[in-house]
Amino acid sequence: MRGTTGGHRVRSGPRRGLPPWVAPLYVGALHLGACATARLPGPRRTELLRAHSTNVANLRAGRWSTLATSAAFVEEPLPAAYGAALLATLGTAEARWGAGRAAAVFAAGHLGASLLVYAGLRARPGARRAATTPQISEAPGGTGGTAHAIDVGASYGFYATLGALAASLPHRGARAAATGGLLALGAVPVVRRGRTFTDAGHLTALVLGVAMGAAGIPVRGRIPATGRRAAGPVRSTTPVRAPAVGAGPSPAQRTAGPARGGIASPRGTV
Repeated sequence: MRGTTGGHRVRSGPRRGLPPWVAPLYVGALHLGACATARLPGPRRTELLRAHSTNVANLRAGRWSTLATSAAFVEEPLPAAYGAALLATLGTAEARWGAGRAAAVFAAGHLGASLLVYAGLRARPGARRAATTPQISEAPGGTGGTAHAIDVGASYGFYATLGALAASLPHRGARAAATGGLLALGAVPVVRRGRTFTDAGHLTALVLGVAMGAAGIPVRGRIPATGRRAAGPVRSTTPVRAPAVGAGPSPAQRTAGPARGGIASPRGTV
């Protein structure tokens, strides 16, 4: 919702009272798509998922479109608990920030974590040979070597959104407890034996989300925390001298138009 105040445009936060609809649509499409791919023959399903994976082989070959399409596929239909958590997190973000900002945080976490994991895997010894020669190695679902692994899903964006929500909580104590707890939980799989590159990707996405939330990126441009609009003109605390008898209006009075309500900021009325 936008308005004008004294010739300046005012941009407020997302409209209140509108239920989120993008998050349920995305989660529903993700689940239905997984149910459809699960009905494919095994080799055909594996080939489809691998073609849309952000693994080393695809990105090294220049198939950068997988950075976007990988978020549209999951390996299995969503379990009830995970689907509910994903829907609650994305829906809360959409309700708080609006669909555009929530989608931007999700995309930044998904893309950022995918690229950072790719860079880490590329730096491993023998990564070039593994990218061109499939081998049986650690990989989610046993789909081949790490360089050719199936790496699809919404988990990177989910973790980033969750971290941004925690880091943007209004209460300082709750914000510190939520971010600290999430980072600790995200670090546990990384330090244990038998970790996979997706564990590192989840922690990376969580850190990116916390950084975005702490920097105020998802909520930038919203109404201040009080949520109140000034009902009248902003009064100046600087005393104004009365004009001398017979004197005309001052230059400021001649140029100033009728006062209108606005939002007070350090730089004046916005």
